[in-house]
Amino acid sequence: MQAFENLDDEAFRRLVRDWLAEELVQVSDRFPAPVSPHDMVFRRAWEDHLCAAGWSGLTWPRAYGGKALPIARMVIYLEEYARSGAPQGVNVIGHGILGPTLLHFGSEAQKQRFLPELLANREVWCQGYSEPGAGSDLAALRTRAVLKGDHYEVTGQKIWTSYAHIANWCFLLARTDPSAPKHKGISFLLVDMKTSGITVRPIRQMNGEQEFNEVFFDAVKVPVENRVGDENAGWAIAMAAASFERATYFIPRLVRMEEEFRDLLAVARARRPGVGVALDDPAIRERFAQSYLDVHVLKLFACRMLETMEGTPGPEGSYLKLFWSESHQRLLELAMDVLGPAARLGPQDPEAVDRRHWQRDYLWSCAETILAGTSEIQRNIIAERVVGLPR
Repeated sequence: MQAFENLDDEAFRRLVRDWLAEELVQVSDRFPAPVSPHDMVFRRAWEDHLCAAGWSGLTWPRAYGGKALPIARMVIYLEEYARSGAPQGVNVIGHGILGPTLLHFGSEAQKQRFLPELLANREVWCQGYSEPGAGSDLAALRTRAVLKGDHYEVTGQKIWTSYAHIANWCFLLARTDPSAPKHKGISFLLVDMKTSGITVRPIRQMNGEQEFNEVFFDAVKVPVENRVGDENAGWAIAMAAASFERATYFIPRLVRMEEEFRDLLAVARARRPGVGVALDDPAIRERFAQSYLDVHVLKLFACRMLETMEGTPGPEGSYLKLFWSESHQRLLELAMDVLGPAARLGPQDPEAVDRRHWQRDYLWSCAETILAGTSEIQRNIIAERVVGLPR
């Protein structure tokens, strides 16, 4: 593959686009046709191929195996990746959240141990935050980590843990000082999922997939050297990790939303009267206009946020997450009304109106105002940390 350093932005964009187009076909050809972009085995094979070719850690320092590219190049890569139709990897939590978090807060030993494995995609990560009684109010978590000599003993339960059933490692929050105020007594731990005492139970989602899990920890031993940062200082690290998730992590989603809007508009223009909903319905036209504005505003805001972002992203990322999740739900609700009964047809069905998984995506969008912080939590962050309103 051609070196990145000597290319201008447009040449870099062409390189990314051409490489993805060629390599995606080659990897797809290894699987029985038609290959689903949601197939876990295919997604892992494709992600391994990407990392082997050097497309991981684009903005990371060279000292830790990265390419040290500016954030603008990362945005170009993510945009072209989304347009290519390539599947989402299974290690997005590791690459998009854990890696940047370790670069900012990890010890040198932790960086040397975990970052090379992450860049090579040899270790998949999951995130142990939410609990049955502490979802939106994350600081109310009850999972305990008791210091016993050279290790912590972790006991508790996490839920909605994406990819826990295939993950090698989990970064989790646990309470290490139950007497401290709830935001102050939490530590950030790296846990080997092969450790004795861990039980993973998949949760079947309403779209039929099983990416979510509940995870039980029964006196699980975690070495002290696997704590990131100081004891009881995990809340600030967790908030920084969430900022990484709400920054470049959402760029592909914005691009895909723009493409969904374009494809849905084409479908609506081709609808026949009496089949689904015709585009000459004024209410439908108004909803399309709103979605067009949503997409445009999201792009403008993302560009402004990325241009001003230095180091750790700030709370402004909550604007992007909040607006994207709610506007994406509106767009997919519109798709259900435009397509009518045809929305249930998958892309391989000969009667399908186009090649998208409209119903699957609609069902998945129901989680988007919950994952990565609920809409209510995002509004609180914006009110308190951006606008400066009192608690």
